[in-house]
Amino acid sequence: MAYQYYLRQKTMAMWLFVSLSLLFQPFFKIALGRLIWNIVDVLVAVLLVVLYVLERQWEKKSSKEPLPPPSNVEIEMVDNKFDFTLEGRLAPKELVYVASEEDKELMDFFEKNPEVLEGWGKMNGYHIIIFPLLLKHLQSKEVLQYRAPYLTDIELERLEIGNDFFLQYLQNPSDKERMKHGFIRTEDIRRGADGNDKAINRFYPVSSNSTEPIADQLHRIGRQMTREQTEYECLIDNITYDDWGEPDYRGADDRFNSQIEGEDTNDLLEEIKEKIAKLRQRGIAEHVLEELLHPDDRLSKLVVTRDHRIVLPDYNNMEIKMEPLVKAVYLLFLKHPEGLIFKHLPDYREELVGIYVNLKPNGLGEKALQSIEDVTNPFLNSINEKCARIRGAFVGQFDNHLARHYYIDGLRGEAKKISLPRELVVWE
Repeated sequence: MAYQYYLRQKTMAMWLFVSLSLLFQPFFKIALGRLIWNIVDVLVAVLLVVLYVLERQWEKKSSKEPLPPPSNVEIEMVDNKFDFTLEGRLAPKELVYVASEEDKELMDFFEKNPEVLEGWGKMNGYHIIIFPLLLKHLQSKEVLQYRAPYLTDIELERLEIGNDFFLQYLQNPSDKERMKHGFIRTEDIRRGADGNDKAINRFYPVSSNSTEPIADQLHRIGRQMTREQTEYECLIDNITYDDWGEPDYRGADDRFNSQIEGEDTNDLLEEIKEKIAKLRQRGIAEHVLEELLHPDDRLSKLVVTRDHRIVLPDYNNMEIKMEPLVKAVYLLFLKHPEGLIFKHLPDYREELVGIYVNLKPNGLGEKALQSIEDVTNPFLNSINEKCARIRGAFVGQFDNHLARHYYIDGLRGEAKKISLPRELVVWE
């Protein structure tokens, strides 16, 4: 309650509940005596009940009153729905600040008081996005370099985006003049008269020029959004998986999950799934990153160093780390640009042993030899597990639109290969 009153800039109420929090905290005993404590308990209980009733009456009264728009918004915001092309839709729980003109005081408030927006978003169940602060919100260049690993630190620092970015997706460009500054959320996605999908977004004006304090404006918008919630559920982007429908008893080749016809994370191991999901930043952040970075197929050289490290020099000297046996399998396929057919893997067992020995100069024990035996057995799943780890090593470092050129892939029944052009492969 103290935090809510802080957001609403009700100073006296805020300090009252801060004091009550300190009084009732369970860590240090405050010896007031049983009688005084009983009186305090009753008084606080009465205060909470009275405050609850007053708050309910105030909200009921305010909900019946028309919501006043900020003073510099000339239109009456009765219907706050705006149509956007589908490319500009938001994720279900994203609230984005947009503006067709600058409100420097408002932006300064948001930048200097991030806890206000964060707390307001959590209270309403929304993730708040302000485009100029988006790159700061991502907290590190790791996300950006995941999408475009070829960008240098200097290039990343030059990335900029304005609050009018989202307005380019308005179905009716003339609506831009009505959206001076405020927040938008997606309410529904529908098929338009032209046959194309469009997003129905709601706009909530906010301004530093209003006589209403900014925190009170946010509180009012939260109540308005609650009242406007419909039974429609916004569409959520989901990764679709190919269902091969193949039986599981025909060997490793039949269980191989190719990425050629679309990205699939089913066969990725749990330790990298979470990292990939975080780095992709799905939702508006991903859409913005696509616009900012314009990812292309700028491939890096792949260097296998004298000490058998795998380095991508054109991706800021990124090193791809793998376990010894996984790396040995990768180097085996790298040495064969024509690819290898899984059922012929036993023919390459000795070559794999030779590669693995270089990675394990202290010699191979019985366990290592058995692992090599398993990975070259076309009737076991060991080779698929190693291919999943190889793909995870790359996709865990940069996006699949580039990584697919570096890991082992291929159609079932055909040779599996690394598609990276061999003129980009350097063996030191």
